[in-house]
Amino acid sequence: MAKPSPLDLGKRERQIVEAVYLLGEGSVAQVRKQLSDPPSYSAVRAMLGVLVRKGVLRSRREGNRYLYRPAVSKEKARRSVLGNLLATFFAGRPSDAMAALLEVSADKLTAEELDRMARLVEQAKREGR
Repeated sequence: MAKPSPLDLGKRERQIVEAVYLLGEGSVAQVRKQLSDPPSYSAVRAMLGVLVRKGVLRSRREGNRYLYRPAVSKEKARRSVLGNLLATFFAGRPSDAMAALLEVSADKLTAEELDRMARLVEQAKREGR
């Protein structure tokens, strides 16, 4: 079975995955504690099981409990999400995605963040990317 894209996860599933990334590895109770307005223990346990079956998380048994950890690094997950986002909403054009990002975030970006973005663009030009 093919792994779903992180874009295919529901809101609560994404929250749970983010909690697991934050913890590095955690039990149902630890994951539940990270959630705002958490569902029941059994609901979190069930969602963790679904995420394991989807290939997003991995689990291991320790005594009488299971511990959950990400199946891929956060960096690899980010790249996958960005690649899917570019393909789905921007026809594979990073410049269109950056323009949209600037449009919706212009009032939230600091001068330092804009300078960093400009440096990254210049670096990409120098490296011929």
